Amino acid sequence: MKAMDLPRLPIDEALPALLDALEQGRNVVLTAPPGAGKTTRVPPALSPANWASGKILMLEPRRLAARAAAERIAAERGERPGASVGYRVRGESKSGSQIEVVTEGILTRMLQNDPELSGISAILFDEIHERSIHSDLGLALALEVQEALRPDLRLVAMSATLEAGRIAALMGDCPVIESQGRMFPVETKWLETPWRRPRQRGPRLEEAVAELVERALTEAEGDLLVFLPGAGEIERTAQRLSGRTGGAEICRLYGALPFAEQRRALDAGTNRRIVLSTAIAETSLTVEGVRVVIDAGLARRARVNPATGMSQLVTAPVSRAEADQRRGRAGRVAPGVCYRLWTKGEEGALPGFAIPEILETDLAPLALELALWGVEDPADLAFIDPPPAPGLKEARRLLGKLGALQGVRITEHGRRLARMPTHPRLAHMLARAAKDDTLGTAAPMAALLGERDPLRSPGRAPSDLALRLHGLRDPGGLERETPHRVDRSAVKRLQAEAERLGAKGPVDTSSAGYLLALAYPDRIGLRRKGEEPRYLLSGGRGAVMPAGDPLAGQRLIVAADLEDTGREATIRLAAAISEADLRRAHGDQIHWVEMAEWSKRARLVEARRREMLGAIALTDQHWRDVPPEALGAALADGVRERGLEALPWTTSATALRHRVAWARKVDPDLPDCSDAALIDTLDDWLTPHLAGLTRIEQIERLDLHQLLLDRLDWDAQKTLDRIAPNKFTTPLGSQARIDYGSETPKISLKVQELFGVTQHPQAAGQPLLIELLSPAGRPVQTTRDLPGFWRGSYGDVAKDMRARYPKHPWPEDPAATAPTRRAKRRA
Repeated sequence: MKAMDLPRLPIDEALPALLDALEQGRNVVLTAPPGAGKTTRVPPALSPANWASGKILMLEPRRLAARAAAERIAAERGERPGASVGYRVRGESKSGSQIEVVTEGILTRMLQNDPELSGISAILFDEIHERSIHSDLGLALALEVQEALRPDLRLVAMSATLEAGRIAALMGDCPVIESQGRMFPVETKWLETPWRRPRQRGPRLEEAVAELVERALTEAEGDLLVFLPGAGEIERTAQRLSGRTGGAEICRLYGALPFAEQRRALDAGTNRRIVLSTAIAETSLTVEGVRVVIDAGLARRARVNPATGMSQLVTAPVSRAEADQRRGRAGRVAPGVCYRLWTKGEEGALPGFAIPEILETDLAPLALELALWGVEDPADLAFIDPPPAPGLKEARRLLGKLGALQGVRITEHGRRLARMPTHPRLAHMLARAAKDDTLGTAAPMAALLGERDPLRSPGRAPSDLALRLHGLRDPGGLERETPHRVDRSAVKRLQAEAERLGAKGPVDTSSAGYLLALAYPDRIGLRRKGEEPRYLLSGGRGAVMPAGDPLAGQRLIVAADLEDTGREATIRLAAAISEADLRRAHGDQIHWVEMAEWSKRARLVEARRREMLGAIALTDQHWRDVPPEALGAALADGVRERGLEALPWTTSATALRHRVAWARKVDPDLPDCSDAALIDTLDDWLTPHLAGLTRIEQIERLDLHQLLLDRLDWDAQKTLDRIAPNKFTTPLGSQARIDYGSETPKISLKVQELFGVTQHPQAAGQPLLIELLSPAGRPVQTTRDLPGFWRGSYGDVAKDMRARYPKHPWPEDPAATAPTRRAKRRA
């Protein structure tokens, strides 16, 4: 090959400033618009620098982009990859003596294996704005290496859309160099009215996109690049466009395609083309001949729910930055047009930037890498955004179950898992399978779980993973025996991946459940009672299997793929497991538990012996000879659940609580008898007395007044009597209970019992509220001023009472009359 005569690109004008900055310092942020040429021009420009005695390493977010960039740089030098320019991606590498383009995960492995990065002079983080978890981690580790071991190491962060100031500050307030670029103008066209979402009436996404493609074919020139969220939407859109393109060729572009088909989508053809692509074509790649972009405005993102530990792919609106990147694809070779599948008014609701992957994805791989690096607190590293604490906690909990972590420190088993090129769950499965001689099944399973489903089914695909293993082993046999079809190109890709993961020996579909249980110890499901196929998972989550699924009748399953659909997850991919295989996989985690529990449903204490694996009970039987204390503790839980109002409160017990509450206004050191305090201290004052009881009704045997009084020692009781005496001595020498249940302490007495009292009654220096009663004990008046009552409203009360109770005395001058309880005829 001959070296190319290189055309001038916009980035060329910024290269001198970039080189000068790296001569004087060690870190630079480079911003350049789409099509400026930074991916192919920057690495060769840095390679001859005086400080570049080693390789220039450039990170790309995707395998296709890494290989394409290396091929382009090599071609411009008149070489093929493997001479001065090379690349390393998962499962393939061609070493280069001066420049190597690698995927982001490769850098992490290089750093872990050789923290000094021997032979590397600079690391270029291309398209860092995509904020993949690998690039965030790689930059954080590289900055620490630069600070501690390699002060000569150069770091360059490159992007078309980037919060440059923030990244520059993280990199030591380094210079920001901007390439203005030279892109052809791109006209943007929005919808007049919003298209309706799939769950509403109106066209599905694929039909709406197909209609927009037909419109663009007639209105604009050049090849079309259509952005869709995933491979499924690409295939369905291709089907809808069949026969409607006027002879234009339909090409597909997504990560799971064979490389030859990906290359066909990238290279210009003789016919007009419609390239249906995922976000893989958003950055780094150049799709030749494109002058029209159609943007569906959606992207597939991996998100995890920290509360459940479940991760799943969701379809979400793109950010404005992503939309601008996509739009820029139309103006690289000539003036272009961008059609957006949303209205101009809807655009304002789009987020400015996509949420960084580290904030919403499964953090188990990151947690393992941090432990391998020796970092216990992520704050010790210079992350652009630190990993969220709940997600990291859940990730470490999982790694502990897999035996990879002891607390936050890595184990020897964890070191082995970190060296394996797959998720820690699957790495653990492969490591155990190597000892069990089941790699022939485990490796294809790991490949299946990490790639797109090869099974094509009429309607909803069954969840059974063993069915897919059968398809990998014998695609033709599966298609003859079942209504399912197998994607043969996917099978080849999966078989190659299985070989890379160490497959050896036969595929045994009967061991699928056992192997899956090793990878997903928190997703072993036990079928609940009832007709619906509902499961309780060992991690405590509920899950439901679609009705009619072949696995729906299985007592025990292991779920590999769950869709978080609310209170219960939906099982999408699983395998049946026998109890023998379950005990073989997790026998050391199964243990007997004797438990007395309060049953909300039965409203009593139930005592059971259960053989537990996590949250599921493999065996459940009645527990005989339960210690009385265990029953009492469970009944106390019932009290907590139902509240104190469920207890048999007597008048005296309630009165004591009111007295203490009143007295605490004067002396806060007295024990708190409020509802909240009594619930909090239930085990101190009530639980010991519930031993042997199983129902709340049985608590009626207890004297709650005495139990509460026992909470007050001798001094506290004396203080209570002084501040809030229980009784008031009447003029006749009897004892009237003082009620402290209202704002003012109150006594209730018949009017005649207070005759002759000329000073208002008090208790502990506090005036009492007096409720005056008729001879029949009915309230007739309340007063805080008894002498005033005699002088005032007594006359009206007496007039009324003489008519109602003529046998009782109603003197004209009650203050001068002796108190009495007798009627007149007995006086």
